[in-house]
Amino acid sequence: MNSPTATILLSCPDQQGLVAKMANFIYSNGGNIIHADQHTDFATGIFLTRIEWQLDGFNLPKDVIDPAFSAIAKPLNANWQLHFSDKVPRIAIWVTKQDHCLLDLLWRWQANEMPAEIALIISNHTNLKVVADQFGIEFYYLPITKDTKLQQEEKQLEILEKSNIDLVVLAKYMQILSSDFVKSFSNIINIHHSFLPAFPGAKPYQRAYKRGVKIIGATAHYVTEDLDEGPIIEQDVVRVSHRDTVADLIRKGKDLERLVLARAVRLHLQNRVLVYNNRTVVFE
Repeated sequence: MNSPTATILLSCPDQQGLVAKMANFIYSNGGNIIHADQHTDFATGIFLTRIEWQLDGFNLPKDVIDPAFSAIAKPLNANWQLHFSDKVPRIAIWVTKQDHCLLDLLWRWQANEMPAEIALIISNHTNLKVVADQFGIEFYYLPITKDTKLQQEEKQLEILEKSNIDLVVLAKYMQILSSDFVKSFSNIINIHHSFLPAFPGAKPYQRAYKRGVKIIGATAHYVTEDLDEGPIIEQDVVRVSHRDTVADLIRKGKDLERLVLARAVRLHLQNRVLVYNNRTVVFE
């Protein structure tokens, strides 16, 4: 879309007139709504919405929109985010040795499928530096041991701050982030090689094979302090049979991981994911 847009993601206790109040805020300031979606979680009584409108012709400058909207949102006990389409998010991709998710993201980025700038790659191994060099992306090698973990996480945070990173994507980064790190930088997406909550932790394909499952999956989720229990953004599955070996399961699983991670990152970059109560509403 050529015309820049603003998007509000909001959640609040459900009550009458919510849609009208927000639509009127945009209309009364000369805005043209191009996308609007909402959902009510009746179990919790929470209303959630995504509204996107064109900024061309909108009467309020960008820096005034949030404080002006707060006059409506605060009395509703709302939580909200305001995003602008012409702000290009900066991504840091973290990897270890596997390259399939990294390469997929880089190819999509190169093909202009990702509305973001991949600013840097961080790894605890040097294996994938050659990939970073091929794409002209800065590569940071930060080896991690039990004794150096906290020190290296401090360096990682310094790099993220210095490079103005908005989102970290763990593209098969085989390290567990500490609680302190997640508290300091919480905008992190991880890809998990199973259909959570099934088979969390290590070697899920071997465990799935022993269990004789008929489907395997992949899960992309936000990272929280609780390992592999963050809000789920995207999932997918593929059928397997008794003829499939563990190697077949891993091959099929890698295909899913690529696809699911790419979908999750794109949805996040398009401001279509709203988190509440450790769950997500994804406005597609």
